Amino acid sequence: MKTGRPRSFDREQALERAVDVFWAYGYDATSVSVLTAALGIGPASMYAAFGDKRALFLEALGRYLHTYGAFTASALSEEPRAGDAVERLLFEAAAAYTRPDHPPGCLLITAATNCSPQSSDMSTRLRELRAAGLRALQDKIAAAVRSGELPPDTDAHALATFYSAVLQGMSAQARDGASRSDLRHIAEAALLAWPSAPPRRVAS
Repeated sequence: MKTGRPRSFDREQALERAVDVFWAYGYDATSVSVLTAALGIGPASMYAAFGDKRALFLEALGRYLHTYGAFTASALSEEPRAGDAVERLLFEAAAAYTRPDHPPGCLLITAATNCSPQSSDMSTRLRELRAAGLRALQDKIAAAVRSGELPPDTDAHALATFYSAVLQGMSAQARDGASRSDLRHIAEAALLAWPSAPPRRVAS
């Protein structure tokens, strides 16, 4: 029985390259020709392996969220105290957004900047993912208010929105060439806004 001609490329390696391409250029600016050149395959092979550009982007986005962008969920789930979670989140973002082996910034934040109307579904998907991250941060802060870690009058939504905005700003700064040290200084300044500014352990 014929089993079909085997692919002449490593699909996992090609997906990793696609992550970097979308990370660097965003969804709209990444054409099929740019993708195939980066992946080292022809359009027919790309479509056979991944489907269309939209399907490849969604798969690349999933890979990013479970690898390079996984630090966000890890910080919120692994740190018992909200203050420690936010501190870890900011400092790990400073490192993740300035990795020398990958494009700067956060793919989730930058990939759908200035999307065309034809790509509105991708813009909506990324906005939904960012909103889910904001809700997770807000839930962590709200739990800290209930437990007494934070003052009872703390506005969990406002505080979560502030730190989400800090992360988005750090991503933009990284795209503009800010160093890891620059982003760490932003993180340190932002932590001063934490209610009652508790003593911090500065990440190494």
